[in-house]
Amino acid sequence: MGAQEKSQGNSNSLQRVKVYRLNEDGKWDDQGTGHVSVDYLEDNETLLVHRICPDDIYRKQKDTIISWRDSEYSTELALSFQENTGCSYIWDQICNVQRNIHFSSLNSETFHSINSELRELPAVELSTLAIILKIVTESGIADQMRLTVLILNYQDFFQKLVELFRICEDLENIDGLHMIFKIVKGIS
Repeated sequence: MGAQEKSQGNSNSLQRVKVYRLNEDGKWDDQGTGHVSVDYLEDNETLLVHRICPDDIYRKQKDTIISWRDSEYSTELALSFQENTGCSYIWDQICNVQRNIHFSSLNSETFHSINSELRELPAVELSTLAIILKIVTESGIADQMRLTVLILNYQDFFQKLVELFRICEDLENIDGLHMIFKIVKGIS
């Protein structure tokens, strides 16, 4: 995110703002007027460069102010927007970046700790019940998240499990029924 003193045309991504910095006396110093964008910076005179972080430090005040505690500057910073729509646009951009940071870090943690063999579930059949049960009961927290995704992607998973349950009932296959029960219990 960068606030720049000059802009190259009226792009929708550039929003006119005033930059304020909280001084030691507890008053807001006007740092200048510029354009804020969530983008790569051009070689203009830069008032402020701030890397959007995943922490919950940002506050939207009224309809035209975004402020935050900036650890790099060890102070409070604020952007005062000329337009409500500009403020909403940048606020949405910050929220999107935070979501993406959170999602990508969650994914990297999840997939890093997952057994590389767990790329897909075996077909739901009588012969594979023991394998599915092993996957469900022995997976760690991160593996369970991956398992949830795999089950959701396997559109007929629960339908096949119900069909198999009925077959086991008809065959009086008690072991199969126990395994299906444990699989459902392990998932929920």
